[in-house]
Amino acid sequence: MKKILTVVCLLAAVQISNAQVFKGKGDTKFQVGANIQEKGTGVIATYDRGIGTNMSFGFTSLYLLGIEEVAGEKPNFDDRFDLRARFSANIADVFGIEEKVDIYPGLNIGIKNFGAHFGVRYFITDGFGLYSEIQLPIAHYDNDPRGFEKYNNQFNLSIGASFNL
Repeated sequence: MKKILTVVCLLAAVQISNAQVFKGKGDTKFQVGANIQEKGTGVIATYDRGIGTNMSFGFTSLYLLGIEEVAGEKPNFDDRFDLRARFSANIADVFGIEEKVDIYPGLNIGIKNFGAHFGVRYFITDGFGLYSEIQLPIAHYDNDPRGFEKYNNQFNLSIGASFNL
């Protein structure tokens, strides 16, 4: 009986240690961090929910705090804020590194543009990790963004904490 219990415990430990960062359908992630872009820095929050084996859908909200004035004018709330819906392909299992790492390229559509993102999450524990993500516009709603229209409408980098929910 002791041998059977020992084998069951070992199998359970192996199964737990081989847990994937992105588990697929129903998996949820929340991230909060700093966003850095030309002439502005801010706070970003993302929420992603697994809708398939390698797919997730979510939202991103971004608010710029440190912004430079443009032509002596200060930005309004709508210049600082952006909200995006996003779709990601969680592909760490393709590279065989899904135990602690999640790699996720994807597309997003928001208030200011249609764009793409590429991110990496590294989980230190089952519930907490670090992430880094780049975002860039593919198509602007305004063909020639000027002044404050460039905020949240240009290449940007986000870094921060990631949580399993």
